[in-house]
Amino acid sequence: MIPLSDADAPAKTAAPVTKAIIGLNLLVFLYELVLGGVGFLFGADGLRLTIFFLTWGFIPRELTEGIAYESFVTPGDIDTPIPTWGTLLTSMFIHGGLLHLAGNMMFLWVFGANLEARLGYVWFLLFYFVTGVLAALCHWVVEPGSPVPLVGASGAIAGVMGAYLMLYPRNRINSLVIFYFITVIRLSAFWLLGFWFALQLFQALLSFGVSSQVSVAFWAHVGGFVAGVGIITIYKLVTGQPVLPTRGPPSSPSPPSSPSRYWRGRRLD
Repeated sequence: MIPLSDADAPAKTAAPVTKAIIGLNLLVFLYELVLGGVGFLFGADGLRLTIFFLTWGFIPRELTEGIAYESFVTPGDIDTPIPTWGTLLTSMFIHGGLLHLAGNMMFLWVFGANLEARLGYVWFLLFYFVTGVLAALCHWVVEPGSPVPLVGASGAIAGVMGAYLMLYPRNRINSLVIFYFITVIRLSAFWLLGFWFALQLFQALLSFGVSSQVSVAFWAHVGGFVAGVGIITIYKLVTGQPVLPTRGPPSSPSPPSSPSRYWRGRRLD
């Protein structure tokens, strides 16, 4: 299932931070195309692209051993200009292919715009990076000796999805279903995101012991989602909001208040 839009609360703001993140990911992907050629669109890679991933992707073994990789084919061909912890951030803007990029950006647009409207520009940006880092660290805890670079925005976007579940669980999401047929259905965020998380957790548990042979970092997805749920839970407690949503209609970001209007002694809302 691929989310297309929020049927109950379409974004009411320009979402400049969400758009900027998507734009930066697109620019990095274009650079990857320059390095890997058109074949990269169909899963192929080359030496220059591999070195790029090793340079800017997050490699768990580097953090565990405290020693950065310096060579792949020839001495010094991997020259990362930032410390290993810095790749926890840079890895969020690198993707392993067109489908990887397109899927992540679609999820980010559907769930990020309303979250940005709710949290505000600065807090949303901080939230995005914090959940992305925590997601990568969750992957590191499970695979501390992995030499494979972790790339992609999936962990941070999983955090956005976890936050969305806590804030707008009843909102209906227009979702594209591709099975034996292709159709669009509306599912509540609770069921859509709950099913997504359950699937990620199930696959993460199956990957124990063989995760080095799995191309998807499921534990990063699980860690990011849990981080998003946890942060929003704390946010609700601090601001005095009920942690679990009360019964009522689907939610939407609060629009700016406007002065009340009256006509013949009656208030017009």
